[in-house]
Amino acid sequence: MLIQLVAHHPEALGTIVRRTPIWVWGLLAVLTALGASQLRARTAGLVRVSLMPLGMTLFSIWGTVTAFGASPLLAQALAVWIAAAVVVFALVVRTQANARYDAASRTYAIPGSVIPLALIAGIFMVKYTVGVELAMAPQLLRDTQYALTVAALYGAFTGMFVGRAARLWRLAYRAPATLAAA
Repeated sequence: MLIQLVAHHPEALGTIVRRTPIWVWGLLAVLTALGASQLRARTAGLVRVSLMPLGMTLFSIWGTVTAFGASPLLAQALAVWIAAAVVVFALVVRTQANARYDAASRTYAIPGSVIPLALIAGIFMVKYTVGVELAMAPQLLRDTQYALTVAALYGAFTGMFVGRAARLWRLAYRAPATLAAA
């Protein structure tokens, strides 16, 4: 809906941006900086690699609940959110982590990647777009296809974040067994 509006009436984009609360742009700046920090190689401990997936999961749940909390479709949306998160998690966690874990220092050596930045931008854009669309067309709260599509997107982002973190957690979990066998 928003994409169609902007495609047919590009002048509406200026109004939408002007009516966006200032704090949204601050949040975008913080999230962009967080994603950009993932572009370079770094070392991190278990807590640090767990914070972003936790934060983005909370952001995803918040997006779903704030969008559909007043909708009769909230329960269905949350069920789809969970299902999408589980499916994407299962797919992502099966792949190999592109990182190393040092059991002695209990840190990960993580190469830089654009993926976290893209995921953060994606989840922000979903939240922003849904907020604008629901403000312009509140009847979407009762549109089953819309609600379940948005919930599936949020769930997929969560599954991706948590799946990527679980690959790192698996490295730490396996590290002591590898040392004991040596």
